[in-house]
Amino acid sequence: MSTVVLLIVTGLGLGALYFLIASGLSLIFGLMDVLNFAHGAFLALGAYGTWWAANFLPGAGPDGAGFLLALVFGVAAGTLAATLVELCVIRPLYGRHREQILATVGLSLATPALLQAVWGADPLTFPKPDLVRGTVEVLGANIPRDRLLLILAAVALFTALWLFNSRTRYGLIVRAGVQDRAMVTALGIDVRKSFTLVFAIGGAAAALAGALGGLYYGVVTPTQGMSLLIFAFIVVVIGGTTSLTGCAIASVTVALVQQFANYYTVAGLGDIAVVIVLALVLLTRQGGLAAKKSAERVA
Repeated sequence: MSTVVLLIVTGLGLGALYFLIASGLSLIFGLMDVLNFAHGAFLALGAYGTWWAANFLPGAGPDGAGFLLALVFGVAAGTLAATLVELCVIRPLYGRHREQILATVGLSLATPALLQAVWGADPLTFPKPDLVRGTVEVLGANIPRDRLLLILAAVALFTALWLFNSRTRYGLIVRAGVQDRAMVTALGIDVRKSFTLVFAIGGAAAALAGALGGLYYGVVTPTQGMSLLIFAFIVVVIGGTTSLTGCAIASVTVALVQQFANYYTVAGLGDIAVVIVLALVLLTRQGGLAAKKSAERVA
């Protein structure tokens, strides 16, 4: 029983990490119709920014309020990078999907190379605050505390994104702008500012995933963003490319399948099991788990 509880809770922690990454992808694609392959770059910048701040930024540190400051610095770095990418790269390419893909793929390849040139290819030990060290007993299973932190962060992010999309003026403007940008502009509303805000929020979510992913894995590497981005895309496809709720359900499903398959079969078969789930969903529910809600973007 304790083994099952451990697999479930740690699977939820991994699912929370996937959701932190995939939610930004879903938000940007669902509200802006932009398929952003540079999302992993924002994750990597968030991870390295947090690591650098915890080690070198005055006032920051590996524990307590110092780590919180380092975390804020890392998220700010990813958010700034996302804003600059939207302003300089994506904005001139709205409506030109082929060029968007080529540009963001180029950024996704250039960022790890840049990080490797600055800090090397070897994994860097990520600081872990005392608060998330050790384990907590849940129904007889010893659960790592950092998994619980990931779950709390994912719940908070889901709530914040849902409120932004359905309860704020900017969320409504962006949705209307995607449907008929010319009409919204004719009403005197600058859709471009709202698009930039959405892209920045997506970058912040990815950067937060990078920082908390450092706690999960204990290290950061230049290619960490690219490897996690693969599973994020799988989650978005399974959940439905325009549904935040579907993204959350798919994140948990993928992580639990991965955890149980890796434990009860040969290590590594979890990834194959995830691909099988992806294939089954594509064959049986075109549009993903939220296919029936395709008219309601990012709901």
